[in-house]
Amino acid sequence: NPAAKFQLGQLVATPNALSQLTHEDILRALQRHQAGDWGEVGAEDREANDQALLHGTRLLSAYLATNGTRFWIITEAGHRVTTLLLPEDY
Repeated sequence: NPAAKFQLGQLVATPNALSQLTHEDILRALQRHQAGDWGEVGAEDREANDQALLHGTRLLSAYLATNGTRFWIITEAGHRVTTLLLPEDY
């Protein structure tokens, strides 16, 4: 994927997230996350993510599923693991 700005590493998701999100929601969000489109995050988180891209530190994106469910994607520092979860799973 030429638009990808970083590697996702191993993908994991909470059972709660998998039960409430569609396959399409998940794929679209992962593509956006990897392309540096951080979704529904504030300016401070956006800036932190842009810095994290340079330093290989933790990335956090927030998205809304088609059914209105808010969910997060977190790529850990070192980019070895990316987790898909709902805020209440954190």
